[in-house]
Amino acid sequence: MDDSSELFDVVDTEDRVIGQATRGEVHAQGLLHRSVHILVFNSRGEIFLQKRALTKDENPGYWDSSAAGHVNAGEDYRASAHRELMEELGISGELLFFMKFSACRETFWEHVETFLCTTDLKIIINPVEISEGRFWPLPDLQKSVLNHPGQFTSTFHLFFDNYLKSKV
Repeated sequence: MDDSSELFDVVDTEDRVIGQATRGEVHAQGLLHRSVHILVFNSRGEIFLQKRALTKDENPGYWDSSAAGHVNAGEDYRASAHRELMEELGISGELLFFMKFSACRETFWEHVETFLCTTDLKIIINPVEISEGRFWPLPDLQKSVLNHPGQFTSTFHLFFDNYLKSKV
């Protein structure tokens, strides 16, 4: 399927559905829509990050959340998060709601619900979506984000900064 024809709910600033449009229309017109981001942890507390494939239309080649994606038309956030875990990482797991972000420039005009997942299942990355992925010990990730902020997506920065604040 051509990605540009995927159908998304168009939402208002309060995240209420006001219509539907294709991925291509949503991105070309800057319409508000929805996405999910998931941080996957292993039992050692390391965080899996993905490096987005160079073929992606947003942030190609940047490090991002473990799994992320758009919410399809008629789909809810949690169902989308489970779908993205399977599509991108080949795993399923219990999702803990973390935080919701309103649409803004950093989220590419997407209302974003974020989830946390802890698992030791073997991750098998989808090479269409992800060029590479690995687990990061939290101190190493914090250092890399601080020293090389341009290698991470703006949405990941928003998500990760709030995650770190919640751990204090």
